[in-house]
Amino acid sequence: MKKITIAIDGFSSTGKSTLAKQLAKHLGYVYVDTGAMYRAVTYFAMQNGYIDADFFDKESLINSIPAIQLHFKFNVNLGFAEMYLNHENVETEIRTIEVSNFVSKVAEVSEVRSKLVEQQQAMGEGKGIVMDGRDIGTVVFPNAELKVFMTASAQTRAQRRFDELQAKGQNVSYEEVLKNVEERDYIDTHRDDSPLRKAEDAIEVDNSYLTRDEQFAAVLEMVNEVTKSV
Repeated sequence: MKKITIAIDGFSSTGKSTLAKQLAKHLGYVYVDTGAMYRAVTYFAMQNGYIDADFFDKESLINSIPAIQLHFKFNVNLGFAEMYLNHENVETEIRTIEVSNFVSKVAEVSEVRSKLVEQQQAMGEGKGIVMDGRDIGTVVFPNAELKVFMTASAQTRAQRRFDELQAKGQNVSYEEVLKNVEERDYIDTHRDDSPLRKAEDAIEVDNSYLTRDEQFAAVLEMVNEVTKSV
């Protein structure tokens, strides 16, 4: 069966990464979590004092881009690739609410987006890839054979994210998480460079009331339909 490119876009906490990992594992495809890449750059900016609640030194971050090395390394025990920043595993560090609070602001920076999009496109040259993010079907892979756009209510997504953070032992409130989700939605959809939007040929999946298995089955059926015609 001929391999294709699968682009999964959508709002934060819609389960894009979970779905993408399931598909990649089932199909034997490469999985790339572009959100992790932006989170790693955000973590770098935080560690170097370029961003906090009161200011954002974009110029220093832009000047530091050549010093930011990102790569994924597959963890056999976990069954997925983890994010490495300058050869350091930062998979846990980049998943905090603190990083979530700043990642959309960092992702607005055109120079950051340009560099990461370049890397993402290089990763997908051989097809057989599942990539999720905010601009995969519109910017990174506009010619992807299958584009999926995922959505759910802000309240549903906040509850999912809250439960996930609580399970990891992070001390956050539901209200704090909901505020973060709503703020990220606004920034992601209103930025000048590559705003989050549904590609014209993308298939929308509202998973507010779908289980992970139901969601996976629905999208896998889409994959099977597309691969029959390529």
